[in-house]
Amino acid sequence: MSAGDLDKRITIQAPTKVSDGMGNYTVTWSTIATVYAAVWPVSAKERIQGMAVTTTITHRIRIRFRRVFRTGWRILYGGRYFNVVSAIDPNEDHEWLDLLCEEAK
Repeated sequence: MSAGDLDKRITIQAPTKVSDGMGNYTVTWSTIATVYAAVWPVSAKERIQGMAVTTTITHRIRIRFRRVFRTGWRILYGGRYFNVVSAIDPNEDHEWLDLLCEEAK
């Protein structure tokens, strides 16, 4: 894969706790970086849960390697949000990160 294959613009966001001054916290999302990526849909599955059909859509998103990346962060792409389930360094050569994500509802 070459850097030219990273043709989608994504925004990496991390949760930030903000105090409300009363001892409680509100979670907001802070932008960590806006980078180029390759995005591939991996699977979609439906299941019946609580008398309703729920759909889970997964994607693989590849970006250039970043030393700091956490599961629990999310990706904003094309007006949709993707929760990062895992981050994998293929071949452990610190060139790429493959992010396995689920589309947020």
